[in-house]
Amino acid sequence: MHFRQYVDFDHHLWLSCNIHCVEQVEKEIYRMSDVSSAERELGTAFLPKFDAHGLLIAIAVDSVSREILMVAYMDEEALAKTRETGLAHFHSRSRGKLWLKGETSGHFLRVQEMRVDCDQDALMLVVKPEGPACHTGARSCFYRQLEGDELRRIAE
Repeated sequence: MHFRQYVDFDHHLWLSCNIHCVEQVEKEIYRMSDVSSAERELGTAFLPKFDAHGLLIAIAVDSVSREILMVAYMDEEALAKTRETGLAHFHSRSRGKLWLKGETSGHFLRVQEMRVDCDQDALMLVVKPEGPACHTGARSCFYRQLEGDELRRIAE
């Protein structure tokens, strides 16, 4: 006999996924309603405002040149690891997991300073790059300029 004849696993999987999603939304609503806008925008407490997917934008900027090197996303785990280690960690949306920048290339981003935007939904990481920031080997992920409908590579 097969269990599938007696138990609707598809229904239970759907129900489980939806209960998890509802719980995540409820947590986010509670967290957002728990903090006033004035407190988040003018206060001194670090109260990161993650989006509905549990992410916030992280912009890596070179500590010397102030050039934008890359833009990625952080979840709570990536933010905590970055603060703990001083190395930039991100959330890989494509892989759905924690990602240490440089873990395979050796091109780490050493965080010198973290800045928070006015409503705390974006971070600026002032970093010391140890090699190119872009996976293509370019110094910055912003290595092309839009001219009309064409992209032109910018000389580094």
